[in-house]
Amino acid sequence: MIRVLVVDDHILIRKGLVLLLESYSDISIIGEASDGEEAIRQALKEEPDVILMDISMPNGIDGMVATQEILKYSKDIKVILLSMHDEEGYIQEAIEIEADGYILKNSQGGELHHAIQQVHKGEKYYKVGLPPEQIKKLFENRGKKQASILTLREQEVLRLVVYGYTNRQVSEKLSISPKTVENHKANIMTKLELKQKSELIQYAIANHYIDPQ
Repeated sequence: MIRVLVVDDHILIRKGLVLLLESYSDISIIGEASDGEEAIRQALKEEPDVILMDISMPNGIDGMVATQEILKYSKDIKVILLSMHDEEGYIQEAIEIEADGYILKNSQGGELHHAIQQVHKGEKYYKVGLPPEQIKKLFENRGKKQASILTLREQEVLRLVVYGYTNRQVSEKLSISPKTVENHKANIMTKLELKQKSELIQYAIANHYIDPQ
């Protein structure tokens, strides 16, 4: 049996995934989690074989961050990222943090089952809109190009903050809570070792997050 932990903040999607996977005789659902913090806690406690991890989640710990923390604890746990996004930036970040798989949420149930089987065997499984040769190149270049120290969501928050959007406006644009915006801002300042907003603006200009004009 493949022991699976399902992580998604939308209860209907999470329950749907559980119901689908329970129909396969080689899958055992050992737990569910609704955010990154709970995912980390359950992963360390239950030690699943495979985690299905939603990327976009609330409370400041998204699927990418949760995956990094879990893999620091155990490389034996396999993580498949679930997402609606198939842009190269997301795929590159997934590869950089050593996620075992990445599939889109509109994938067929059989494909999800196949992905779980493959990563459980030790294979990588990236089924997205990018051509296979492009994905192969991203794997070959892993570690050669310095990945951004900020997560994709933190980069989104950074752009809006330096353009003067309030926490409330940022939360509305990104469909996250004002508290989560605050958490992201604090994480950004800590990671970049900055103290003032003026330093943040200088960093954003230097790294092409905003137009200096």
